[in-house]
Amino acid sequence: MKTPGNINVLFVAGFGPIVRDEAESRKFYSGALGLPFKEDNNGYLHTGDIEGVKHFALWPLAQAAESCFGTAQWPGNLPAPQAWIEFDVENIEKATSELKSQGYKLLVSMQKEPWGQVVTRMLGPEGMLVGITYTPEMRK
Repeated sequence: MKTPGNINVLFVAGFGPIVRDEAESRKFYSGALGLPFKEDNNGYLHTGDIEGVKHFALWPLAQAAESCFGTAQWPGNLPAPQAWIEFDVENIEKATSELKSQGYKLLVSMQKEPWGQVVTRMLGPEGMLVGITYTPEMRK
């Protein structure tokens, strides 16, 4: 198997389920498991306080759709993801170009998020929403 020369994954920037029933997910992850979430104004629950994970979050499907497609509805012609993962890479431009050259269909290409992260997103072969990212606040 060829190792791509333009993608150098540095760390997993974030991971979590994509939730459809926000109340039930909150009950399980926060109530039953006791995870220490912070809550944003839009209801996004996240934490950076779990050892071994930089960012774990319950990402509502509507917010994932908004981030990828600019609308709260996930398109019917694509499988709705069950989870998301983001890999922070050394060089987002080179990594994005490499994925394109390998024929992967990108949902978002080098999109700058309001919090400063730059992200390229695609659906992985198992239907997981995969992000290749540059996240300045997570770099040392």
